[in-house]
Amino acid sequence: MPDPRTAPAQQADTQAQAVRPIFLRTKGRTDGPLTRFVSPSDIGQSIKPFVLLDRFVLESQTALNFPLHPHSGIATLTALLDGSLHVVNSKGKPLTLMPGATEWMQAGRGTWHGGPLSTSGVVRGYQLWVALPPELELAEPFEAYLPADQIPLEGPARVLLGQFNGVESPLPVSMPMTYLHVELNAGEHWRYDPAPGHDVLWIAVYSGSLDAGERVEAGELVVFSESENGVDFVAHDNCGFMLGSAQRSPFEVVEGYYSVHTNAAALQFGELEIARVASQLRVEGRLDAEQAASVARKMRSGAS
Repeated sequence: MPDPRTAPAQQADTQAQAVRPIFLRTKGRTDGPLTRFVSPSDIGQSIKPFVLLDRFVLESQTALNFPLHPHSGIATLTALLDGSLHVVNSKGKPLTLMPGATEWMQAGRGTWHGGPLSTSGVVRGYQLWVALPPELELAEPFEAYLPADQIPLEGPARVLLGQFNGVESPLPVSMPMTYLHVELNAGEHWRYDPAPGHDVLWIAVYSGSLDAGERVEAGELVVFSESENGVDFVAHDNCGFMLGSAQRSPFEVVEGYYSVHTNAAALQFGELEIARVASQLRVEGRLDAEQAASVARKMRSGAS
């Protein structure tokens, strides 16, 4: 039977252990319409499999051209918050992302994408890179698009990847991870308890401010200490944020110019596949010699 004289102290210790403090915060690096919060060589080492996070803001009626470029070993999830984004997918087909939509591109063994891009309205969103595990990093590439009405809700959270409280994203992602888009009203309290084994947790706030043990403002990304404890969030005003949690990847992050793999041999395989697909794209007339040569030089130069 527990000694009643020690029970209050033990209870206090348990409560103290349950606190999950913030150990890192950043406002990222902004270059034009893009703010980079996470790269594979910096914060990505701490929160892998999440190895890159960008926020983008594009003015209304923007027209850009992103040359065709390759990836391997990763998957990307583009999540649109506002506006419409008109892009070209990896098959060269036009695709429009509407507000609230997501596009999943699993590069696997190697694929290319890029081309003309235009906007309707002011476009805001995030692009996340996920480092794929060995069983997926050299698999066949594929893409999936989900309109807003196909993304399930659990309370104030839209489940973009993985599952939360038994609600599961329809994207077929077989990795121990969860990615949510959360919107809270002023004064609202919400708690996130990660799935068992999820010891990585971060949020990126894009509007308003909230309390998560400490105050977090719009424009900040914060990473919580490594544990499986949950976090209580209280909105100071109407706010929105992205949340990622996962089992920390045990694999190395071996970085090429366009790619992330778990080892040097897999990276080499991915870059050979990228070169093979480039030859095919040239035959199809979708890739010119100058761009193919530029990509080859960058891959030879190593990590960006």
